[in-house]
Amino acid sequence: HAINTAHHTPPAMIPPSVGVRAPRPLLLTGLLASLYALNGRSSALTLKMSGSSAGPPAAATAPKVIDSHLHVWASSSEAAKSYPYAEGQDPPPSLIDRASTSELLKIMDDAGVDGALIVQPINHKYDHSYVTDAVRAHPDRLKGMLLHDPALPPERAVSRLEELTLDGYVGVRFNPYLWPEGAKMSEEGGCGLAVYKRCGELKMPVGVMCFKGLELHYDDIVRLIESSPDTALILDHLGFTGLDERGDAAFEQLLSLAKYPNVVVKVSALFRVAGPGSDPYPHNGVRTRRFVPLLEAFGADRLMFGTDFPYVLEQEGSYGGATGTVSSWATTESERASLMGGTAERLFGPWGSVGKSS
Repeated sequence: HAINTAHHTPPAMIPPSVGVRAPRPLLLTGLLASLYALNGRSSALTLKMSGSSAGPPAAATAPKVIDSHLHVWASSSEAAKSYPYAEGQDPPPSLIDRASTSELLKIMDDAGVDGALIVQPINHKYDHSYVTDAVRAHPDRLKGMLLHDPALPPERAVSRLEELTLDGYVGVRFNPYLWPEGAKMSEEGGCGLAVYKRCGELKMPVGVMCFKGLELHYDDIVRLIESSPDTALILDHLGFTGLDERGDAAFEQLLSLAKYPNVVVKVSALFRVAGPGSDPYPHNGVRTRRFVPLLEAFGADRLMFGTDFPYVLEQEGSYGGATGTVSSWATTESERASLMGGTAERLFGPWGSVGKSS
């Protein structure tokens, strides 16, 4: 089931894109070039701030627990001072002050979670400054997944991807509901396809959020997958395949994607798949009807745990319960190591290798 994430990206340079007229290559010079290092991650474009020498390989350690899907946003006071919310995208009042970087780190510590992938929240839309500052402040704990802007022309969209890659982002989120009505992510000549193919060259996974149902985007997703077999495509939240008749049909589509070796599924936001009241915590229905068949079809090395913080805080079990539930579903230590962190580290690179944050 493994995805080949080998790369040969030369240091201090992002290779020119294929299929889109390449912007001027992004070269790092002077001090920045000396700080550039591959850092072992599949996308090969992290800036290490720990010196020019990579040093000896780290000793083997216990498997890490990595939350592959969560969000942070500025608290109300932070938003007023430095990080305003996007117009019309204020966080829900019950969570507005529970999703800051500092709140997240406390929750992670309490649950024994070593690292996390922050998915750029809609609350800040295309202003990535809050997530960027969070990752810079805690590089051993946090990585970022940028939000693609489908309003950009292809060349500018690819340039923006490269800029944020150099800022340390390790993945891209496609939200199909940000595209104009009727437009497709895979549209020929569109910015989505250009970015998706560029991500294959950079070894940066693309995550897709099918909030209104996988079946609405299935054909579009297949076209993306087949357009760039080198791009890892991640489906958020078990593909949003709810535990009802419609969800069951969509789940068959999700299982059919297992034939593509570059497809990975997040075992995240269990409460969204369970639905209100129909499969209460700890979501045994999600385990038997979704997780077990996915484990059989994809294997643990193509599944990865996530919580959907901060929204999970309002669910029974909260953050720690969601973490423990998914961990308990693994039947072997090898499965657990992949599911709870190994898959995420294979796709996005290792956590904890930069040194302790302040």
